[in-house]
Amino acid sequence: MVRVLAMVLAGGRVDELSVLTLFRPKAAVPFGGFYRIIDFPLSNLMHSGIEKAGILSQYRSTSIVRHIGIGSSWDMVGHRRGVHVLPPFRGAKASDWYRGTADAVYQNFEFIQEDNPDLVLILSGDHVYKMDYGDVIDFHRDNRADLTVAFKQVPIENASRFGLGKIAGDPGEPGGELLDYQEKPSHPEYDWASLTIYVFRTPVLYEVVEENQRLGKSYEFGRDIIPRMLGRYRVFGYRFHGYWGYTRTIDEYWQTNMDLLAEPSPIDLDQWEVRTNLDNEGVRLRAPSTFGANAEVVDSFIPNGCQIDGRVERSILFPGVRVGTGAVVRDSILMYDTVVSEKATVDRVITDVQVQIGPGAHIGRGDASVPNRARPDLLSSGITLIGRNTVLPADIRVGRNCILSPNLPAERFGEREIPSGETVE
Repeated sequence: MVRVLAMVLAGGRVDELSVLTLFRPKAAVPFGGFYRIIDFPLSNLMHSGIEKAGILSQYRSTSIVRHIGIGSSWDMVGHRRGVHVLPPFRGAKASDWYRGTADAVYQNFEFIQEDNPDLVLILSGDHVYKMDYGDVIDFHRDNRADLTVAFKQVPIENASRFGLGKIAGDPGEPGGELLDYQEKPSHPEYDWASLTIYVFRTPVLYEVVEENQRLGKSYEFGRDIIPRMLGRYRVFGYRFHGYWGYTRTIDEYWQTNMDLLAEPSPIDLDQWEVRTNLDNEGVRLRAPSTFGANAEVVDSFIPNGCQIDGRVERSILFPGVRVGTGAVVRDSILMYDTVVSEKATVDRVITDVQVQIGPGAHIGRGDASVPNRARPDLLSSGITLIGRNTVLPADIRVGRNCILSPNLPAERFGEREIPSGETVE
């Protein structure tokens, strides 16, 4: 029986998610009512029969450590089973931190060597998808590959954001030899995007990563190692045709959440059997949600622990959210313990945890065509972001494409009108 060890890349902050990743890595960002994004690859590992994994975490790893616990939520407890969070350890200086995906794996060679696997499965911890990794591993073994990279076809107009591969054979085939690989080219020639899912023969992984430590400057699998392997090793591309939620930007994060509300939804959480740690944020202990006499809920996800006395439309709520009488929540994502007070309106807004919105406030009004002035590359689609623990006073008006930093008290908002595109720090 082939022995497979998983290494999950879960250390990055991702600046494009703005205030949502100020205090947590992207993999720990809440998703879909009570999940974390890392729950999806961990659940895939469980269903694929891969029972041991290292979590390569670096940026503010406390939230990942708390969520992973001992791995029991994913049945990774027992002899030769487990989930191990692996922060940088070589030194105390910033230069000793993980310098890239390949360097993160290199710093944990000892962990891999102790397990002595036949294959190492390296994957990103921050994508939303369902995959049986056993299919990729079987493809890898059938082709006697040294490296197999999983790809997903994307629109060519968006392809420049990804590592792109040219795969031999018909697009309907499971995969083929990887003929070329380009990392985020400005003028894409191919439309098969890397999913950051790699299957390595273990001796080859040691060879190419150690070589990259000697020769490389950026220490990345996509930018350095994969191109250097072509023509020297047996490198194959595996074609994945299922749903893939790429949540790197605010728009993508919002849309992937909203895909849960589609009919039919491309994300079937019941069929996918996604596991999460129900003890994190006290999800398991929260009471059932309550709905007042005037509550209205339309095309929304309401988990346990919520109190709804107003109207909720096309929105994703997390446990502990309260929506007051006469309040309206529309096209929004409200994380744990957010309070929308009576007669307030929240329209196309993402709040982090424990945000308080005062009575009569109106968040998300105004001209959606005005991008955020400080970060037009980040916010231009009308979404407003509110950082954790921020308190908005009664009757305040906040426009679209705004960013409100975490931990702002009500007194910080002397002006009761914040125009579209503004940032409050």
